[in-house]
Amino acid sequence: MAGKVQVLERKSYPAGTLIFKDGDEGHLAYVVQQGMVEIIKIIDGRETVLGTVVEGGIFGEMALIDDEPRMASARAAKGTTLIIITRTMFQQKLEKTDPFIRGLLTIFTKNIRSLAKAKRS
Repeated sequence: MAGKVQVLERKSYPAGTLIFKDGDEGHLAYVVQQGMVEIIKIIDGRETVLGTVVEGGIFGEMALIDDEPRMASARAAKGTTLIIITRTMFQQKLEKTDPFIRGLLTIFTKNIRSLAKAKRS
């Protein structure tokens, strides 16, 4: 018998559109289906592009792992279509993962957040 097919929600953003802001609660992660997203942060009063996410890349996942606020903002660098990953979908996938791998993800996320906080000090 065939399994239930889950339809993934997609959303399109014109260039320059803010997807989420630094400090927002994170309920969704995103996969770039088409286009490009800039990860940005205000550092010393100036906007800094920390990196870009291109087709096939994922972003926003850390908030789903540790339920902490967003560490940076995300903005469509050009017309972009994103596949939306809900917390429920993410948790269902994570539950099927080896507990060792789940533990590593939690440690990595905690370390990344600690490094980011240390840089601000």
